Amino acid sequence: MPESAAEARAQPVMLTFFGVHLLGRPVAVSSGSVITVLDRVGIGEHAVRTSLNRMVKRGLLERHRQGRKMYFALTPHAVGVLEDGRERIWRAGVVNRRWDGQWTLVGFSLPEDWRRERHDLRSRLIWAGFGPLQNGLWVAPGLVDVAGTVAGLGLESHIRVFGGSVLAPTEVRDVLEQAFDVSAMGARYQAFVDRWDAPDAASGLPDDLARQLVLHSDWLELVRRDPHLPAEHLPADWPAVRAEAVFRGLAERWAPPAAAEAARILDTLPLD
Repeated sequence: MPESAAEARAQPVMLTFFGVHLLGRPVAVSSGSVITVLDRVGIGEHAVRTSLNRMVKRGLLERHRQGRKMYFALTPHAVGVLEDGRERIWRAGVVNRRWDGQWTLVGFSLPEDWRRERHDLRSRLIWAGFGPLQNGLWVAPGLVDVAGTVAGLGLESHIRVFGGSVLAPTEVRDVLEQAFDVSAMGARYQAFVDRWDAPDAASGLPDDLARQLVLHSDWLELVRRDPHLPAEHLPADWPAVRAEAVFRGLAERWAPPAAAEAARILDTLPLD
């Protein structure tokens, strides 16, 4: 695998590793442990070290040195990100059966040369379930905490937030088709089913810890891009339903042996 591709893959797998095995524990883990774990899924040492450093710069990890060893712990920001991911995976579910017909709308206008700010804002909105309805106007089903979503960006004065419902002649399906690529979402869920709901789904992965990390990383990538659209306006055979059942079944099967293997491998440093 080219190194650039390995580095791109390393961070989501690493976040999965921290989220599954370290979230909620007052410990830091040695870089050597992380290298050992990610090597099992084909990610080399250089890509791991590069990703660890980048995650420190992004405020997701903090360093703790003990002797000649370097340990890494989750920051409060990373804990928030991972807890949100856990909520989406295990509690919220991928099928929105409780939509009340309300939408959150965000309008924004940024100077043309604010490319980084625009990128950061759009990334936060996508994670929160928004899609672009038209230039400068994004929508999400349900009531969304936009203040919390954009916190820290310093863009509050450039954003306007509204709540409301769709009125005639506009149809909900029109909004879904314009703001969200529903067919592409369905294709991603179907691809997940095709890969993981098969006898040889985990072939090439050495043990249940490796299988767990790849499975969770694949699933979190789907969930991250899913705006939790209302079920009643999606196709009756929406593949997310089957995909979620496949994920949960495999995740529960591999969790105990993966936890035991992680406990054997991990070199941790207790934190006060």
